[in-house]
Amino acid sequence: MAKASADEVVVRATGLTKVFRRAAKPPGFAGALRHLVRPRWDDVLAVDEVDLEIRRGESVAYVGPNGAGKSTTVKLLTGIVVPTAGMVTVCGLDPFTDRVRNARNIGVMFGQRTQLWWDIAVQETLRLLADIYQLPPERFRRILDDLVDALDLAPLLGVPARQLSLGQRVRCDLAATLLHEPEVLYLDEPTIGLDVSVKARFREFVRRLHDERDLTVLLTSHDLGDIAHLCRRLIMIDDGRIVYDGSLTEISKRFGWEKSVHVALSRSEPSASTIAASMFAERARAVTQDSETELVVTIDSREVLPGEVIRDLAAALPVADVRIEEAGIESIMRRLYEGSLRFDGEPTR
Repeated sequence: MAKASADEVVVRATGLTKVFRRAAKPPGFAGALRHLVRPRWDDVLAVDEVDLEIRRGESVAYVGPNGAGKSTTVKLLTGIVVPTAGMVTVCGLDPFTDRVRNARNIGVMFGQRTQLWWDIAVQETLRLLADIYQLPPERFRRILDDLVDALDLAPLLGVPARQLSLGQRVRCDLAATLLHEPEVLYLDEPTIGLDVSVKARFREFVRRLHDERDLTVLLTSHDLGDIAHLCRRLIMIDDGRIVYDGSLTEISKRFGWEKSVHVALSRSEPSASTIAASMFAERARAVTQDSETELVVTIDSREVLPGEVIRDLAAALPVADVRIEEAGIESIMRRLYEGSLRFDGEPTR
């Protein structure tokens, strides 16, 4: 199949919906018998009319709270799960009805599941996968050498999968995912269990693939380091519906108004937080005291300027030093997940 052009949509979903049926039965043996005779089911809406377009070469973070519908969306895009309603195509193919052809175009890695054969050496798994994808020997050796070098796999090739640590297994799974050089890469919590140095190598490797091969990447992760390093576009899903689709920088612009004024006092003031809370009752979002000489006042910079807070604190307390901290993407995403920030209106208190 011909590769898509740089501006062509390679992943397209329209009205994509998935409803799961879940048994609704009372607990205990009597409940099981009753369900056997007269079964009852509840419908669980996992993905709710999602519209999605990803162009060739994009690297997209698909994020949301647990249970929001991220993994179900990935399973719909890979053909593992059939949609209840709507339409989805990947590289022009229906992932479910054209599963074999679709499998040649995509690579999928679920951080909590492995595609390695449990009792055989990693290198034997990779050879089997090369046979499945019908890779010529020369091409297989070239790709494998690149993966071994990038992911530091040389000590692991002769080890059975069951003897690998979680971090080692994740690195080997990534190699298995990329062995056939897919056009589209789905990563579902890929760096879970990896230490800091291996995470860095993983991110560099995926970015290199993205830059050199125009690899299209869809990443779901709770690791904001992965998102910041790998993705420019962010799609947030909540309760099965997309609530935001735009750039990471736009998130910071939209919600970066929260600032924290960190104050160091020249002497112990146990009641500093009480004094500050009464001073900024209507203007501060929060006042916390980490110690008798440290105070943090969190404000909405649209309503009050940090300079005003510093001026008033200096008049009431023995201020020795001041530092202003702006909200980072990590704190913004955490508050979006928690529901204290919303896309459709003002923040909740």
